[in-house]
Amino acid sequence: MQFDSIDRNLLSLIQDAADLSRAELGRRVGLTGPAVQERLRKLEEQGVIVGRHGRLDPRALGFGMLGFVLVKTDPKATERAGETLGEIPGVQEIHHVAGEDCFLVKVRAADPEAMGRLIRHRFHAIPSVRSTRTTIVLQTLKESLGLPVAGGESDEPDVHTP
Repeated sequence: MQFDSIDRNLLSLIQDAADLSRAELGRRVGLTGPAVQERLRKLEEQGVIVGRHGRLDPRALGFGMLGFVLVKTDPKATERAGETLGEIPGVQEIHHVAGEDCFLVKVRAADPEAMGRLIRHRFHAIPSVRSTRTTIVLQTLKESLGLPVAGGESDEPDVHTP
């Protein structure tokens, strides 16, 4: 897909502050509110914008512990295991990975005990799960859903290969 500088600026702005009004977005990119609305609609139709979500503080909601769980499953039931993992409350992300393990799962829980119960009683209750290895996060230095969309020259190497 090709994006002009206005599209890239809009995408960058809504990543940082999805609650900006169409009028404010227009002011920042030099368009009217309706013109911004039309561009955003097209970006949604193209699948570039996949949703608008409020970001919540997990600690404020009682999910202060973050862990990453590597899950090894029976190769014959990997797809179903992934679907079942996705139904577990507290599971935020599931990535099917290459290598010794099958999935890398991002999990939030209240505390170490809750994390242990979640893994023992929910992950290991899935018949095709053979083993898990859990890494507990001590401190998050950066967490972002943002993607580099601003065009132009950069000193950074281009890691995006369409």
